[in-house]
Amino acid sequence: MLFWGPFSGMNVLKILLLIGIGLVVWGLIRGFKRSFDTPPGDASTPTAETMVKCAYCGVNLPRSEAIYSHDAFYCTAEHQKLGQS
Repeated sequence: MLFWGPFSGMNVLKILLLIGIGLVVWGLIRGFKRSFDTPPGDASTPTAETMVKCAYCGVNLPRSEAIYSHDAFYCTAEHQKLGQS
């Protein structure tokens, strides 16, 4: 026999099984922790915003910051008044 005493046949299999289960549990816990460390893909990717041109001065600005009036975009309320004159 290759093994004798406390390391005979079934004891070795039990030890190897416990080591295998321990490695699987360790891998699952590690993967679970890693999922909390990484931010979601959607939040880290900035979205591009459409740019528009001021009808009065020609400055480009994000559409969300522009003033839309009479089928044209303006960068300020003053340019809106001057552009409609």
